[in-house]
Amino acid sequence: MESKRVRDKTHMEQVERWARYIRENPDKWKSKFKEFIDSQIIISRRFYKKLAETQEGMEKIRLLRGIKS
Repeated sequence: MESKRVRDKTHMEQVERWARYIRENPDKWKSKFKEFIDSQIIISRRFYKKLAETQEGMEKIRLLRGIKS
């Protein structure tokens, strides 16, 4: 249980540092993460496009998105 508290404290300190950075640098952080976020969207779209190439893939997409066929 002690190790969980240490991790939680360390994690919370990290969250607080990040929140402080965002508050103090409102323009800097956005530009740093725009490229990362955009790349995640591109990767996701590629994944769904490739998955949709098969019938089984389409079924998986429907399940993931909660679409009834």
